[in-house]
Amino acid sequence: MKKSARVLLALACVLLFAAAAGAETLKIGFNIPLTGDIPKVGEESKFAAEMLKEDINAAGGLEVGGTKYQLEFIYEDNESKAESAVSAALKLIERDSVLAIVGPNSSKQAVPAGQVCDDNQTPMISPWSTNPDTTKDRPWVFRAAFLDPFQGPVAVDFAMEQFGAKKAAVLYALDNDYSKGLAEIFRDDFNAKNGAGAVVGFESYSSKDQDFSAQLTTILAAKPDFIFLPNNYNEVALIIKQAHDLGWKNPFMGADAWGNSELMALCGDNCKGQYFSTHYAAAGASGETKVFIDRYKEKYGYEPADVAALTWDATNLVLKAVQNTGGLTGKTRADRKAIRDAMAAIPEFPGITGNMKFDAEGDPIKCAVVVKISEQGEFVFTKSVCP
Repeated sequence: MKKSARVLLALACVLLFAAAAGAETLKIGFNIPLTGDIPKVGEESKFAAEMLKEDINAAGGLEVGGTKYQLEFIYEDNESKAESAVSAALKLIERDSVLAIVGPNSSKQAVPAGQVCDDNQTPMISPWSTNPDTTKDRPWVFRAAFLDPFQGPVAVDFAMEQFGAKKAAVLYALDNDYSKGLAEIFRDDFNAKNGAGAVVGFESYSSKDQDFSAQLTTILAAKPDFIFLPNNYNEVALIIKQAHDLGWKNPFMGADAWGNSELMALCGDNCKGQYFSTHYAAAGASGETKVFIDRYKEKYGYEPADVAALTWDATNLVLKAVQNTGGLTGKTRADRKAIRDAMAAIPEFPGITGNMKFDAEGDPIKCAVVVKISEQGEFVFTKSVCP
């Protein structure tokens, strides 16, 4: 190579490096469980976010006030633990200076992390948390999922209609905000609609437990018409199998934490024919929802669960708020405040998990769906229930 050509090549490399170094970037944090009890939840959140980031960056970036920004997503593992979710939030806020945080997903981590984000005036949106305490009295915290005070009665009404149920039992994780809160809401609503004492069994366990035979024996002795399980998918698989081993033949009713792509791999035939409430039904989806599902399946090799779709919606909500600021100043605290205000001002959002209208607490008013697990192991739409 001639000397002049080498000089020109070196100069081109320097200019390219300088351009890349000077490119505007926009940092968003993700507080998700990449390890611990529910790592698939973290994986699906990250995969959905990466797909969205690649789309936007490949198109030149996110335009905000006439400036294009390349997206930088920073993923922090909360290990499916409350204390780790707090540490992850602080790292993203203080070390990484992110403008907003997506996650945590599970209420067990979202409730304490939400307090950290609110205290540090950093916008946070949980894709999957349904416990009211995540956003309650926290103006910096939002969510993309419906709430348990809505989801609990959906399960009650469906079970009464579908099973003709007059008596119910509940088995829940005592140390999980989501499971405990939803169990209590369900119990109170079922008793109110069927008479005091209609919930004939209300048993709890620690989320580290693997053997539920004692609680299930007590429940089966009370002879409920069905068992409500507001539990994470990994625990559901163990509980249902153990109940069947003890001779239980009646139905179960579940909630949105069942809706994971690993459920059927863990539960198999034991879960077929059961129902649960959730945020969307992948089987039979149409429009933009189907586009997302098909792209995700092609890219990652399996069908996305609700947490992936909710992460897509939650991240898009943050990006919409960023654009609605009209422009960023480069001053982290000021830009966080502008994004929070813009998020609070979004009146309605057309997500792939449904259209959302937001109330004063930052909670979306949106429909739930009930799905049935088919003989093929698919989550098939059964009915939609709207507020």
